[in-house]
Amino acid sequence: MKSYIKNILQAAAFLFTLGFSSCTSDLDVTPIDPNKNTTVDNDALFNKCYANLALQGNGGASGDTDISGLDGGTTPFIRQMFNVNELPTDEAICAWGDEGISTYNYASWTASHPMVQGFYYRLYFGITICNHYLEIASDVDAQRTAEVRFLRALYYYYLMDTFGNVPFATTVSSDKPSQIKRADLYAWIESELLDIEGSLADAQPKTSSEDGYGRADKAADWLLLARLYLNAEVYTGTAQWDKAATYAKKVMDSSYKLYTTPSTDSHGDTWSAYQKLFMGDNGESGASVEAILPILYQGNETTSWGGTLFLIAGNFSGDGDMHPAKNQPTVGNGTDQNWGGNRARRDLVEKFFPSDDAPLVASYDMTAEASDDRALFWGLNRTEDVTTPATFGSGFSVTKFLNIKSDGSAGTDQSQPDADFFLMRTAEAYLTYAEATARQNSNKTTTEGTAAINTLRARANAAQKAGYSLNDILDEWSREFYFEGRRRIDLVRFGKFGGTTDYKWQWKGGTYAGRDFDAFRNIYAIPTNDLTANEKLTQNTGY
Repeated sequence: MKSYIKNILQAAAFLFTLGFSSCTSDLDVTPIDPNKNTTVDNDALFNKCYANLALQGNGGASGDTDISGLDGGTTPFIRQMFNVNELPTDEAICAWGDEGISTYNYASWTASHPMVQGFYYRLYFGITICNHYLEIASDVDAQRTAEVRFLRALYYYYLMDTFGNVPFATTVSSDKPSQIKRADLYAWIESELLDIEGSLADAQPKTSSEDGYGRADKAADWLLLARLYLNAEVYTGTAQWDKAATYAKKVMDSSYKLYTTPSTDSHGDTWSAYQKLFMGDNGESGASVEAILPILYQGNETTSWGGTLFLIAGNFSGDGDMHPAKNQPTVGNGTDQNWGGNRARRDLVEKFFPSDDAPLVASYDMTAEASDDRALFWGLNRTEDVTTPATFGSGFSVTKFLNIKSDGSAGTDQSQPDADFFLMRTAEAYLTYAEATARQNSNKTTTEGTAAINTLRARANAAQKAGYSLNDILDEWSREFYFEGRRRIDLVRFGKFGGTTDYKWQWKGGTYAGRDFDAFRNIYAIPTNDLTANEKLTQNTGY
């Protein structure tokens, strides 16, 4: 068993029914059961701070959820991070008719959007757990305390990026929290990350069998700082390109590396190094040398409709026509779950086929046609154009995330995946460094920045280039990180998301040809429920 999953499971077994509310109000937490034992276990509480990234509650995929009033399967962190940052962009579109999906697709959400509320409350639930741990156990272990402070800063980072000015509290209290300005929250996150650096474990990659796999260390701290600084101009009005480059370089120079080893499994299927980052044995195959902060799953022990299963099953059709393992046509995605929802917008496919010549082939042939191992699209029985958003076959399917194991062995469960989700990986530091230094160099890559991008492209067996413009870098962010939950963040930074822009994509703003939508949608609305519960809050402009 993956070593740290043992601890995640300990958290899952610990029914978290302590007598306090969320950081925002008592509307978003599961009601307290007075018949349950409320004795606090410090170890379980620490583990719950991490488990909030992976699980919806304590009872498995079909059990309880920490976020009441919503479909529990829609509340996990990964699922809604994907939705808020991918579905309104040039990368993804979803066929489902669930409430809120179409308004994600067309960037037309309101303050009552149920899934946006799920993400908001999931982040605040994590903050509440972290605050509670820091109140009762901060003197137990200095490294653990630093990790919990890191997780709290991470949750606040996503709130700041997604919602702007948000409620802020660092203690558990029944008092209604005040709203903090985005720039002030940026400064607090920066201060926290700088302060805890020395108390975190040294930057050292691990496999899933080693203690500490899945826990934040110094490299996670540096990469979150680099991410923060890269977007500093959006958050504060002042660019911090030099700091972004500095902290990205610290990651690049650490023991974490890009994973570069392809392999052939026992069935004769060959898997590229890039594909192996997203497979069922990515914690064991060697790919975790790139995993700076993995979110852990093991199918026979940790179950969730909103974790890596969402990324795997949501991209596969129920008719079983997709078989990315060429020599195993019946294995599908490695689970028995095929939900037929998310797929690529034409604009993403064109990042790999700029001459409008994407072939209608299987994903194992698509990468060769694209001359890029990252072009993991299924084109058989598909159309490149998304002419009908509600039809799964309208648009290329994505085979990036799989529960197939790269050695050909079987998974631990037929339905739930063993694949971990690499929330932070080393490749981000390479692109951050290239972009930050380019912005200091008349918007063209430096020699070192060009080398950084070419290193990523070499791993993907893509052509090398002599230099890259900012628009080239934005495209490279998409090619490397599509469907990993960051595209909106990058488009906002480049001024190509909300407002009057020079970039349209298919179905942008709800029309087939694409149209601009208002700049206020660069951030989401504070949920109506929170505004009703807390008179100290002011809604974001435009909502």
